[in-house]
Amino acid sequence: MKDLKLAIIYYSSTGTNYQLAKWAEEAAKEAGVGEVRFRKVKELAPEEAIAANDDWKKHLDATKDVQEAGMDDLEWADAYIFSAPTRYGNLPSQMKQFLDTTGGLWFSGKLANKVVSGMTSASNVHGGQESTLLSLYKTMHHWGAIVAAPGYTNEAIFAAGGNPYGVSVTAGKDELNQPLKTAVAHQVKRTLQIAGWVKAGNK
Repeated sequence: MKDLKLAIIYYSSTGTNYQLAKWAEEAAKEAGVGEVRFRKVKELAPEEAIAANDDWKKHLDATKDVQEAGMDDLEWADAYIFSAPTRYGNLPSQMKQFLDTTGGLWFSGKLANKVVSGMTSASNVHGGQESTLLSLYKTMHHWGAIVAAPGYTNEAIFAAGGNPYGVSVTAGKDELNQPLKTAVAHQVKRTLQIAGWVKAGNK
């Protein structure tokens, strides 16, 4: 895995997906991946909306030094881990806007054969987690990327709620606990394993 490059790209308003992304970064480094870039997507919400939510405002300030994701990160990486909350069963506009700017890379074929996996959260158990990940993966299919969903390839998936599309959490109700962290680690290692196979096959 030492020759692999991983980009972890997240959007988080109050910190849940930031934590999932940080666990992914930790797992990647423990797995021995060569290089990791940890990036957030640009915040698009109006200041008055952020100011009205203390948790949102505090998290935005706490992560002000995290570098924003760019097209160079996508071109550079062999694999991606995305993490973003659901918005009405869909991707949040911040993540969608970032993905919508990738047309140049897509047109030149520079996103094809990248290996990708996603994580998400919602405020309730049936809040759209699965459909949000499927929305993300639809874009990946257009890229020609290879989706590395965790499926049921490890008992950790069941312990973390059993979502085969990617780790998901009920924000504010389920604690960000060890079973979730273990499931994130498995998903990251699976993504890197598949990315290693793809990279070896391209040599």
